[in-house]
Amino acid sequence: MPEAAQISDPIVGIDLGTTHSLVAFCDAAGPRILTNEAGDRMLASAVRYRAGFAVEVGAEARRNAVEFPLETVLSAKRLMGRSFDESKSMLSGFEFEVVEGTRGLAAISAGGAHVLPQEVAAVILSELRRTAELQLGCEVRRAVITVPAYFDDGQRQATRDAARLAGIDAVRVVNEPTAAALAYGIGRSGHAQTIAVYDFGGGTFDVSILQVIPESVSGDGNLFRVIATAGDTQLGGDDLDHALAQQLLKDAGMSSSDKGNVKIAAGARQALREFAESTKIALSQRESAQVDIDLGSGARLQRRVSREEFETLASPFIERTIRACERVLQDAGGIAIDRVILVGGSTRIPLVRKRVGEFFGLEPYTALDPDCVVALGAAAQASVLQGTRSDVLLLDVIPLSLGIETVGGAVAKLLTRNATIPARAKEMFSTSVDNQSHVQLHVLQGEREMVTDCRSLARFELRDIPPMPAGIPQIEVEFVVDANGVLHVTAGERRSGRRATVQVVPSFGLTNEEIERIEHESIVHARSDMHHHRVVDLAVNSTLDIKWIGDALLRTRDDLPREYVDSLEALITRLKGFISLAHTSPHDVDANAFQQAKEELDRASVAMHEKSISKSLGSMSTSLSGPIPTPNTTRKT
Repeated sequence: MPEAAQISDPIVGIDLGTTHSLVAFCDAAGPRILTNEAGDRMLASAVRYRAGFAVEVGAEARRNAVEFPLETVLSAKRLMGRSFDESKSMLSGFEFEVVEGTRGLAAISAGGAHVLPQEVAAVILSELRRTAELQLGCEVRRAVITVPAYFDDGQRQATRDAARLAGIDAVRVVNEPTAAALAYGIGRSGHAQTIAVYDFGGGTFDVSILQVIPESVSGDGNLFRVIATAGDTQLGGDDLDHALAQQLLKDAGMSSSDKGNVKIAAGARQALREFAESTKIALSQRESAQVDIDLGSGARLQRRVSREEFETLASPFIERTIRACERVLQDAGGIAIDRVILVGGSTRIPLVRKRVGEFFGLEPYTALDPDCVVALGAAAQASVLQGTRSDVLLLDVIPLSLGIETVGGAVAKLLTRNATIPARAKEMFSTSVDNQSHVQLHVLQGEREMVTDCRSLARFELRDIPPMPAGIPQIEVEFVVDANGVLHVTAGERRSGRRATVQVVPSFGLTNEEIERIEHESIVHARSDMHHHRVVDLAVNSTLDIKWIGDALLRTRDDLPREYVDSLEALITRLKGFISLAHTSPHDVDANAFQQAKEELDRASVAMHEKSISKSLGSMSTSLSGPIPTPNTTRKT
């Protein structure tokens, strides 16, 4: 009997996971996980392809993965929104073949089919949708879908594409740790709390710091405000399974599963990984576990694995999560943490709980089921959008800064990382060339000061700008990040009314190495980056000054004293020397001396500008006594 046949156009919550996925629904009675016909809450994120079609999904596909290793797609979430080149480092973790698809995207070759990871995700989402429709007794077309907090724009867009392929409108994309906090905080009352959500799942890791402020304190519903987030989109329980499997192979005297030198059958490799996973799970409850597996060709692996041995293998991965915790606390300003919530199946590992407790100095909260809490939180947010409840306000953040390229290869950041979303920022730019009729805008993501050190997101053009002198057009650029974390960029020239808009949809996203480099190098190179940025801005504005002063000098040279003209030209030559050095060796430029040289030329040119204006007006009046405003502080694009 359907539980909610009276519901019209419901919004469900979906946790689209690397190893398992869930669907939940929230009504007046609260959020609950929806089960399939067999009574299972979790759907294995596994799809088997044959003759180009998906023929099995979920538990059945997972059970048959050993028999059909080359036809079964597991952990496809790790490839979502990534290029083929970015995926090469992950190939040893898959039995199916990863190939280069359209536009350089990572694609999957399995069972005679070439599919994108989001197409695999769409099959899983369709099965979750079917489960929800059976339970609710009506058509399900809308969902709140969760993603790792450190998913970049490309990975989030790939998730939305997967939903669309499954016939689902992703009305909101919510970060997984934020959803977990939502499930934790719904219905609680009392004082405000600052919580850390440590989310260690099958394929990704995230940690977020949030403030949970009850309605009695906020006066505006229960407020969930994300302060900071950090993570690693290529770190999860799969890595622990792989490390254990490789150690077992090594102990058996066999080579690794490098596909260029395969020593055991694909089915045996898949079975070994499954044994490694079950051993990992068993060691969370026991001090040792027995492994007995047929590797084919007469080889058999039989041995006992101790928890201590497994923890030695797992420790480097766990320490990577602790380093992310250090980063997020630093970003949050060292705020005191009241409670730590564990999310994801990997948090059942005793060493994980021990290290998290040691780091935060708190006993982690384990009352919530780490496998279900994200889906329950997604359902809670869905109920807010549905209108079932109005006592919750969710404020999330963007994971990395967003900006635009300016002349000289610098980056003007409009929105900084950990800015609360929805977010909006505007800034004025201008042109650097006379009569420039179009401007190319380059949108970037990252923490560094120069374009070469950041990730390109999109390029678009603002066209048909009326011819005007350099620096005169007023180009307003606006960044808007909506509640789903999707970036929209608008550019408009105020005088002409010309406008251009783009929804930033990158082809693929950031690698783990890029994320770590972005964060690490932004700290290591902060001083040199700021110096480089300052020198580039000085060079751009000084070049424009010299052009304007040179034009005015041509008009007024015969009306000015010779010694005054000589002094101006000497100052111009000096400033050109700084500009030249800025182009060839910016880090060798004395920025303070550069600034001083520019200001000296500006002051010295005042009299010439007055003469030029008087001559242009046909008047000998010299009553103008101030420098003409120049766009020296305006960024040029």
